[in-house]
Amino acid sequence: MAGVGRIVRAHGIRGQVIVNLDTDFPEERFRPGAELFIERNGEVQALTLTSVRFHRNRPVVGIAGVETMSAAEALAGRELRVPVDRLAPLPGGTFYRHDLVGCRVETPSGEVVGTVEKVEGTLSGSRLVVAATRGEVLIPLVAEICIAVDPKAKRIVIDPPEGLLDVNRVIE
Repeated sequence: MAGVGRIVRAHGIRGQVIVNLDTDFPEERFRPGAELFIERNGEVQALTLTSVRFHRNRPVVGIAGVETMSAAEALAGRELRVPVDRLAPLPGGTFYRHDLVGCRVETPSGEVVGTVEKVEGTLSGSRLVVAATRGEVLIPLVAEICIAVDPKAKRIVIDPPEGLLDVNRVIE
């Protein structure tokens, strides 16, 4: 499943919630009748959106069966997801963040940095969390550093600024 947003908090007293977006397709994902999924108590549960409006570029949504502020508050922090097979096809040269997990990260000279464990941050400011031999390395996901991204080949070439790869080195 792929993340499309995260419930921030309850909004009002009628069970609505505010969502931080993690999708480039908010109008497609957040519309009345849309089905999104959360993990709760170790189980994946479906949620059906009953109402949607956008306030300050974030959706305020009503969810079937969530009628009170306390029920909405219980959802705070939950990631909203969709099955990968329901994702829209992307144009060439673009990718979904989850496609980067498992990619080998290397420099232009072929030096292997490590493997992407996850992608953190928002759409406007993401970073790769890379498992390297010397520990975790955080790499900004920007075109100036990530000069070649090929999710199909599971490979990302980075041109790191001086010191970027050394900031996580343990002092001996």
